Amino acid sequence: MFEIPLLLIVIVLTALVFDFTNGAHDCANAIATVISTKVVSPRFAVGVAALLNLMGALLGTEVAKTLGGGIVQYQTVAGSHFLVLAALIGAIAWNCITWHFGIPSSSSHALIGGIIGAAVSEAGATVLNARGIVENVLIPLIVSPLAGYAMGFALMWVVYWLCARMHRKKVTTVFRRLQLFSAAFMATSHGMNDAQKTMGIVTLALMIFGIQASVEVPLWVKLVCAATMALGTAVGGWKIVKTMGSRIFKLEPQHAFTVDISAALVITGASLAGAPISTTHTISSTIFGVGSTKRLSAVRWKVANNLLTAWVLTLPAAATISFIANCLLLAFCG
Repeated sequence: MFEIPLLLIVIVLTALVFDFTNGAHDCANAIATVISTKVVSPRFAVGVAALLNLMGALLGTEVAKTLGGGIVQYQTVAGSHFLVLAALIGAIAWNCITWHFGIPSSSSHALIGGIIGAAVSEAGATVLNARGIVENVLIPLIVSPLAGYAMGFALMWVVYWLCARMHRKKVTTVFRRLQLFSAAFMATSHGMNDAQKTMGIVTLALMIFGIQASVEVPLWVKLVCAATMALGTAVGGWKIVKTMGSRIFKLEPQHAFTVDISAALVITGASLAGAPISTTHTISSTIFGVGSTKRLSAVRWKVANNLLTAWVLTLPAAATISFIANCLLLAFCG
């Protein structure tokens, strides 16, 4: 009879805890704008976002494959049973810290940092897939916020041009309706990128334990991870909703529509390319881009500075926690 190791069960459950915190932490990415402009009630927005996150999570596996096989050389760490658990501990710990303070940091980079820190603790820096990290992590880390800013800035000017002769009241009415579409697109793209990250790390655990030999994501992993993220989204992270929806820039319906469409386009493109980018980074920078078209002083740049600090700290902070966690697990449980 086929037996599943107890430690693997613990790792999968811990991964689902991360998936849940990811949904709760990052739900603001999909719903903050539609709530801040009062187009729909928070309860309705959260419910729809949860459903669309679930749908988006089932649309592909390219990001999951990157997480499963593109960060570390899993053949080298085969049998390193505590590695994935330590990576998850680092990511969850950093998520909880930033959630407590209402800082919209990146759950994605917390997870990637966790994998890197745990892997280095286990087998040294040579175990890392340097090319994969540069191409799939560092370059998207820089490019995705820039793309979000540029997309938001450019599309906002297009909206201004199209609406130049329309009465302000009519503009507001039209874009309040369009926001339903843009928020739905954003929620779907969020699930398409973020839920796949947990699928990837569960698949990595299955390979390390010898349950499977490739980075193909099993159907049960897709379904469980998608459902867990949807549940986390339904719970929501209201502190971060407040930051994303109002503290960066006071959004009107036309701004909110442009933010969601711009961010969703960038995130969907990255998902199709298999790049595990930060939805938080992307939509935050998009808000900055949209706000800058009004005037630079309309954006609260002090908040931007705080967000930038969190972004810079996420990878090394999560990596450090995971490095220590792996050392402790090996010392006391190895």
